[in-house]
Amino acid sequence: MAFLPHVVRATHDSEFRINLTFNGGTEAIVDFESWLDGPIFEPLRRPAYFQKFFIDGGTVVWPNGADIAPETLYEAAHAPTRSNKRLQPTACVSASERSKVRARRG
Repeated sequence: MAFLPHVVRATHDSEFRINLTFNGGTEAIVDFESWLDGPIFEPLRRPAYFQKFFIDGGTVVWPNGADIAPETLYEAAHAPTRSNKRLQPTACVSASERSKVRARRG
């Protein structure tokens, strides 16, 4: 049977980035900004509303019903980092690396 990823933990990191943990242990900070197009995602462009996400059905969901498929999130978590971080989710990083990045942000 193929691995079916689902989100088991999600916490807001910054701006439109969410720290996701998947079944199987993968953890990554994923930037959602590039997915926030179209009428269903319009409310999510407001930072206060974006932060109202919760987990339902193994993925990240917002009160208006907007969601991103868990398979898409899992692929984004494993994508290589690009120089334009606004358009590409960040790569998987260890907890110590995330701490270093947060420390640099101040």
